[in-house]
Amino acid sequence: MRSNLSTDPKKIAIFRALNLGDLLCAIPAVRALRARYPNANITLIGLPSMADLAQRFSKYFDSFASFPGVPGLPEQSFDPEAFVQFLQRERQEHYDLVLQMHGKGAITNSLVCMLGARRYAGYFDPGAFCPDATKFMPYPEGIPEVRRHLKLMQFLGIAPKGEAIEFPITPDECAQLDVLSARHGFGRQQYVCIHPGARDVRRWWAPDKFAQVADVLASRGNTVVFTGTADEHDGVQRVQEKMSRSSINLAGETDLGVLAALIGRARLLVSNDTGVSHLAAAMGTPSVVIFLTSDPARWAPLDRERHRIVHSDEPDDVGDVLFHVDRVLKAPFPDAMGYQNAQGPGVA
Repeated sequence: MRSNLSTDPKKIAIFRALNLGDLLCAIPAVRALRARYPNANITLIGLPSMADLAQRFSKYFDSFASFPGVPGLPEQSFDPEAFVQFLQRERQEHYDLVLQMHGKGAITNSLVCMLGARRYAGYFDPGAFCPDATKFMPYPEGIPEVRRHLKLMQFLGIAPKGEAIEFPITPDECAQLDVLSARHGFGRQQYVCIHPGARDVRRWWAPDKFAQVADVLASRGNTVVFTGTADEHDGVQRVQEKMSRSSINLAGETDLGVLAALIGRARLLVSNDTGVSHLAAAMGTPSVVIFLTSDPARWAPLDRERHRIVHSDEPDDVGDVLFHVDRVLKAPFPDAMGYQNAQGPGVA
């Protein structure tokens, strides 16, 4: 496949200032980019909170640039002074290519063109500003997020290297999980993870519904382990208070790597549509994902047998969740970590 970039770029920046799930869905495209340009220096320009994630994917990203936000992009508050410093710093990098992989480009196309690169590529909204018609493609609608970014790579003449999402974990993170699970008493028991929170509260399924699902899973001999951030700890407690059976609340007790290892060893994840659903896809753990506001055609994992979706507006959404829980637990899938190791490097 011949690239339409004419010459091989030596310094590439990817602009994608979004959160965990958004970045994981872009990894297959970044993997293809790295395979095509193995000697290029690739920088991720992203939210400050994603610096550790860029380091985790050091085989794809050589460096990270913290984006201070601009008006109109809700993920990061705008700091005018920091933005000026950001532009000055990034213009000095003299990128050969900047890829705009942050939406349709209504705001971001003008933004990336301020970075002083030799060339730009990405998406545009037909009828809106397009920096270069030969290197910007119309934003693909109605397809999964993973495939959207692979389409951009193919448009640029970069061959895909599979659709699988990755998330490398380290032996130290596995060891930390051993300590944590032993402390909470589920080290040698089969367990399921339930993640009732989300960054956007509009994605939170009702606590009493999570409690019903958790009680059924516990009644069938599973240890129920709740996951979440420290900010979601109280939300998990509200679910636990509505349960009739015991459970474990690990919200705020795991960093991202240990959380991935925890999900990787679980029989199942039940969650809202949020970043952990993509961790389950990366680790190969069967999941049931509940969609309240976002589009499952875009954000649901690609493997719809291993990862089932439920629309929360269904009349019996609890029954639907339990139906799909039964199906994935009875399916002859390989163990989660074994699946990850078969698909790609799960332990760094």
